[in-house]
Amino acid sequence: MKAGAWLRYGAPIAVGAVLLALWQIVVTAYDVPSYLVPSPVLVARTLARDWPLLSASLLFTLQITLLALAGAVALGVASAFLFAQSRVIEASLFPYAVLLQVTPIVAIAPLIIIWVSDTRVALVLCAAIVALFPIVSNTTLGLRSVDPGLLDLFRLHRATRWQTLVRLRVPSALPYFFAGLRVSAGLALIGAVVAEFVAGTGGTVSGLAYQILLSGLQLNIPRLFAALFLIALTGIVLSMLTALAAWLSLRRWHESEIARES
Repeated sequence: MKAGAWLRYGAPIAVGAVLLALWQIVVTAYDVPSYLVPSPVLVARTLARDWPLLSASLLFTLQITLLALAGAVALGVASAFLFAQSRVIEASLFPYAVLLQVTPIVAIAPLIIIWVSDTRVALVLCAAIVALFPIVSNTTLGLRSVDPGLLDLFRLHRATRWQTLVRLRVPSALPYFFAGLRVSAGLALIGAVVAEFVAGTGGTVSGLAYQILLSGLQLNIPRLFAALFLIALTGIVLSMLTALAAWLSLRRWHESEIARES
């Protein structure tokens, strides 16, 4: 493995290990009660003991997140293609995308949950709204950020609008799209968790946010920390997967990924 790869992956892992060790030492040395701050060892034991419950909740939250991300990608890319074709359409509709971005999800989530009878669909809609804007804005910017010389070359050869879109604008927009996708993946997870908090989902199927709420009410702080750990780990995995997708798509021709390999 190259030195750059060791630095990229080894340094964060080393810092995390040091922080966990310090956490364990401080909690043990000062005899901090577990209902205030549990030790990492206790959190790990709780995670192993309550894994059947927490894994089901993790799967529920992950399903909401992935469905919301897929919906945000589909709607965001379609909107970006539409905006790239007409300045009038972009000027007319883009402010409403900004409006969705700046409106706190906690303010509109209760309305969506009331209006939509299916709780799972309501949660997906809430998370998709949170994740939509980075896809729309970045992809629109990418579709418009083409090399003027290449655009003149396409016009010189009488390329159709479809040929220009597929062979010039889409490849130019890919780095921007993946940058937006990486942000949206984290926002979709945040939106799913916030929507679960607002909805207070329970019963036989519930997400990690509900386990956090329930653990807090029961003062089961180790389980609360375990659920938080699973949410953080899910966010890290989603970020790594989107980075991997970008690397696989761009590594052969775009300078951003070529530079990382060198």
